[in-house]
Amino acid sequence: MNSWDAILLGIIQGFTEFLPVSSSGHLELGKAILGDTMVAEESLLFTVVLHFATALSTIVVFRKDIIEIINALLKFQWNEETQFIVKIGISMLPAVIIGLLFEEQLEAFFGGSVAFVGAMLIVTAVLLWLADRAKNTGKPVTFKDSFIIGISQTIAMLPGISRSGATISTSVLLGNDKSKAARFSF
Repeated sequence: MNSWDAILLGIIQGFTEFLPVSSSGHLELGKAILGDTMVAEESLLFTVVLHFATALSTIVVFRKDIIEIINALLKFQWNEETQFIVKIGISMLPAVIIGLLFEEQLEAFFGGSVAFVGAMLIVTAVLLWLADRAKNTGKPVTFKDSFIIGISQTIAMLPGISRSGATISTSVLLGNDKSKAARFSF
């Protein structure tokens, strides 16, 4: 991959990360269109580096929320912010466990199977469609919801499944408030 290809893929990542359309799926499609010759491990590493850059930008965008959460944690009080932190931790557990246990199997999905990515993009579209029609009960995210959202986040490790689309859709399908679902997802 040359520098221009990497820049183009970085632009694709930047445009798609905050939309529920699977940035990793679009990266895989972009790599296929550009004639990517990277092996699965290199392809996954490139995707991880792009997502790391996105994570840094997310920290900048949500810095005020992050500071509030850290301040709440330092007060050692069981309040809404500390519960939020625990719920985020719970939602991360399934992905961490599956990621560690099935790292090699997951890497194989980042080898450029355009048909698989396309199928997973359709799954994302169906999830978004279902969530759009779900009844919004306005309930907050519970600890149980956090774990279920974590399972959907784990499924989103597959290229073509949008992490934000899967987690927000799952949260909304559980009856959570859409704005709280979006905040929890990011």
